[in-house]
Amino acid sequence: MDILLLSSATHKRRRGRPPKELAGYSETREALLCAGVAALTTKGFSATGIDEILKSVNVPKGSFYHYFKNKEAFGALLIERYALYFATKLDRILSNNERTPLQRMYDFIDDAALGMKKFNFSRGCLVGNLGQEMGALPPAYRSLLVEVFNDWQQRTSACLKEAVDENEIDSDVDCNALSEYFWIGWEGAVLRAKLEQSEAPLRQFSKGFFSGIEI
Repeated sequence: MDILLLSSATHKRRRGRPPKELAGYSETREALLCAGVAALTTKGFSATGIDEILKSVNVPKGSFYHYFKNKEAFGALLIERYALYFATKLDRILSNNERTPLQRMYDFIDDAALGMKKFNFSRGCLVGNLGQEMGALPPAYRSLLVEVFNDWQQRTSACLKEAVDENEIDSDVDCNALSEYFWIGWEGAVLRAKLEQSEAPLRQFSKGFFSGIEI
């Protein structure tokens, strides 16, 4: 998830004494957000405490409340940050014109499998994790999470429509519905992969999904 650090790295320093925000505070905020994303992809919202996040990046509690009103506001920003990270990943993979549309879908699955394996299957999908514990979350999170899933589905649907244009899948396919089906099934596969500490569920889902649409 190195992309999560890019926002602070892309600021250009001016000559002379750096602004106070760039000199320390922005780095602290980024560190807290990165630690929060890591915690929520691993444990979820309810099981993650603020003190745990602060300790992981050696930041005092006062700094946390300097940037975030409370844990609820912090969590909303984490959803936003993860959504941006993942949308960037989807664009990079699903818009790669050097690959056919369905090859891009396979590439996405391969990339996800490698990512989960990198962290020994301890991390899943932040949005999926939060969706499973929605009953214990702030009600405002519901619309945020639904919006993220809808965004992912739209990006995937666009790739599937290209697959129709290139005769990789049948022209009668409803790409919007198929994209929704993909994400419903994919989130279940990610959960199972994390549970079993194996990429096998990802591959099994992939096999079933593509066998039903490829010409």
